[in-house]
Amino acid sequence: MEHINIVTGHEIAVDSRSDEVFLVVEYVPNEINSLMHTMRNNRVTFGPEHVKCLLVQLLTAVQYLHHSSVFHRDLKPSNILITEDGILKVADFEWARDYDMGISNQQYTPVGLTRWYRAPEQLIRSKTYGTPIDMWSVGCIYTEPMNLQPLFPGTSEINQLKIMYEVLGTPSDTVWPGYSALPLVSEIIFDEYPSGGLRKQINQDLLSDNGFALLVELLTYDPSKRVTATEALLHPYFNEEPAAIEPAMFMSSLWLEDSGSDAEDHEQYCGSDTEDHGKYYGSDTEDHGKYYGSDTEDHGKYYGSDTWYDESYYSTDSEEDLTSDANSSVGSILDTDDDTTE
Repeated sequence: MEHINIVTGHEIAVDSRSDEVFLVVEYVPNEINSLMHTMRNNRVTFGPEHVKCLLVQLLTAVQYLHHSSVFHRDLKPSNILITEDGILKVADFEWARDYDMGISNQQYTPVGLTRWYRAPEQLIRSKTYGTPIDMWSVGCIYTEPMNLQPLFPGTSEINQLKIMYEVLGTPSDTVWPGYSALPLVSEIIFDEYPSGGLRKQINQDLLSDNGFALLVELLTYDPSKRVTATEALLHPYFNEEPAAIEPAMFMSSLWLEDSGSDAEDHEQYCGSDTEDHGKYYGSDTEDHGKYYGSDTEDHGKYYGSDTWYDESYYSTDSEEDLTSDANSSVGSILDTDDDTTE
């Protein structure tokens, strides 16, 4: 993987006893999850321009992965990093796998994708799933900078489904063909909830009608109808004002808007060294500067001159690209029964 929005792997290191293997990756100082926690504590909010900046970069990373025949399977805020220059980096590929779009029913070890960001087809134990699970995760992540809290904070798999159904409505074969035949549906009687609760969670002050329409497309029950990364990047939401803020202005603009926090809080956040931080980030190297500043060659390669997120940033919107994404979205993966990870 080589992309500005994917954390860069430098090398593999083995300890002297050769019984442990370490991945050495680029150093990225900030984590989106920690950033949101700090903002809650300091009563700072993300504006629409900040949300768009994050979402464009996240979608572009996912688009790159899916076009590379890879899906992440564990997208969540703690696996999304951000540099001091506002460059988003997707990290932690523990559950990522490559797949062959030309082969259906490939058998993979089931994964314990973090519950709050897990797609409904996984929660209901569908025997097949594919790249749309990443897009559901993107939809859940999309809302968090607005409310600074998770959209579906379930305490168990059944509770996760209950919260999801309360917000989005209980699915049926009409909105999700084949739903009634899925394993858990035939075993558990779910309460019937009407649709329409999502807008109550995200009001118009936080998200425009176009932005909400994109969210609905990301959180579509039927995986075959869930929006792809390429389709999402072409959504009208990204053409309306306010435009996405440039990554180089992202961090500084957040703290300029904060009248209650001080420089010490910001410095403490940016310099924090938590267990999660150490889990994902390698030592600083000379390559650190290669991926960051706004005047570097790599930055210019992806960010266009008119708007930083124009077509030179992400892939083209050709019919071939859209067809490729659509095909990958229906690629199926057989889920077995030995899942022991929550």
